[in-house]
Amino acid sequence: MANMHDSKSCAARLVGSTPTSGTIQMSSKTLNPDKKLQAYIIGIALGDGNLSNPNKRAVRLRISCDTHYPILIKHIIKSLKLLLPNNKIGIIRRKSSCTDISVYSNFLPKLLDWKWYAGPKDKQNVQVPTWIKTKSKFIKECLRGLLQTDGCIYKDRGYTMISFVNTSTNLAYDVFKMINTLGYRPNMQKFKQENGKIKYTIRLSRNALKFIKEINLWKK
Repeated sequence: MANMHDSKSCAARLVGSTPTSGTIQMSSKTLNPDKKLQAYIIGIALGDGNLSNPNKRAVRLRISCDTHYPILIKHIIKSLKLLLPNNKIGIIRRKSSCTDISVYSNFLPKLLDWKWYAGPKDKQNVQVPTWIKTKSKFIKECLRGLLQTDGCIYKDRGYTMISFVNTSTNLAYDVFKMINTLGYRPNMQKFKQENGKIKYTIRLSRNALKFIKEINLWKK
């Protein structure tokens, strides 16, 4: 993702598509060049996102959201509209407590730095793009997205705690290092699951409230 440093590539006119009346119509689309916005969406996608190409023409990002967080769902929809202002945002409410938010764009694999055809994120061992990890302002945006999806804020014996759970090794270590880069001291635990996968749990207890304020973390 080194070419993400090139502002021209971010502002370029891009090919994408949106679903209309059962068909996919190709047209020229624009990606918002705001890197803080991109870093936030990348965090959201790495947490609860999935890439696919159901029509074999346009890549779809689907973000699955728990309906217990209606404000977060609205915020993700708004953020995606800002990121891809000319693309339609699809919303599907499942019978279970889940809402799928989706958008089509062939720029998504390049932006997210993982492939739609290579299986689940943990199989691809996805990671945070390098350009995000070079500046604290991007780290904060990405961490907020990651923790709003695969993270939680809770109390343990009266103390506020933050945790992040994932099965992608690279992503887990990236989250650990990014929190550390901001000056905090998380800890990491590894658990082998019945399916053989390793589950990584990263917790931050010391100065958790300060961390929440610094990255503007919320989940509601």
